[in-house]
Amino acid sequence: MFDKVITYFESIDPVMGALVATTFTWLVTAAGAALVFLFKGMKRVVLDGMLGFTGGVMVAASFWSLLAPAIAMSKGEGFEKVLPAAAGFAMGAAFLFALDRLLPHLHINFKENKAEGVQTGWHRTTLLVLAITLHNIPEGLAVGVLFGGVAAGIPEASIAGAVILAVGIGIQNFPEGIAVAMPLRRQGMSRKKSFFYGQLSAIVEPMAGVLGAFAVSFFTPVLPYALSFAAGAMIFVVVEEVIPETQQDKYTDIATLGFIGGFIIMMSLDVALG
Repeated sequence: MFDKVITYFESIDPVMGALVATTFTWLVTAAGAALVFLFKGMKRVVLDGMLGFTGGVMVAASFWSLLAPAIAMSKGEGFEKVLPAAAGFAMGAAFLFALDRLLPHLHINFKENKAEGVQTGWHRTTLLVLAITLHNIPEGLAVGVLFGGVAAGIPEASIAGAVILAVGIGIQNFPEGIAVAMPLRRQGMSRKKSFFYGQLSAIVEPMAGVLGAFAVSFFTPVLPYALSFAAGAMIFVVVEEVIPETQQDKYTDIATLGFIGGFIIMMSLDVALG
């Protein structure tokens, strides 16, 4: 099955491959949000475990799929070899830091008076969706730059690696869709609207994916910086948003175990199949 998927992606343009792969990750988010048609709510312990799992996948993907290839394809030795990855990582974190300070948003398990970014009168629903959208920008970008590396003919960038990253991100997008849709449903929003806003949070992934693929395919030397940029952005999201969201109740141990599980699964997929 996996071989057939790789064969398909090898038969199409890598930029189109980035669009297909990130559309898949968006659809998985929609599948998670669709659970509101079956359930009105979800136990906090399950939600915290899923969010921890999301963090584990993102951290593992940041190293195995992004930073390690970025370092491997950089020239030179010692500090010279690691400099592009370090610079890109710092720029990615700084980019998300700026978005976090400017874009109004509300973390999933936080009260409305804990909203971050520029002060606004926007509804809680909008703030929740924007919070998850922040998660998804670096995820779509990460998949896109790997496909862009394939288009540019970089040996360290492979279709298999890009597909595995998309699969891993898709897996952790499922609980993200739940994490947006379920709280909205509990607040009394209709099932259709809860689903709509839940899937809407990931629509940015195909956009970021295609943008990343185009940028790297035309400007090959930026690939190590682009890969590590996505890694820095993802790590910022995990430390600043995902982990704090799991620490607001009594299920911190469950969230930690979820994190470990997510890390192991993503690492295993990347090493075994990538």
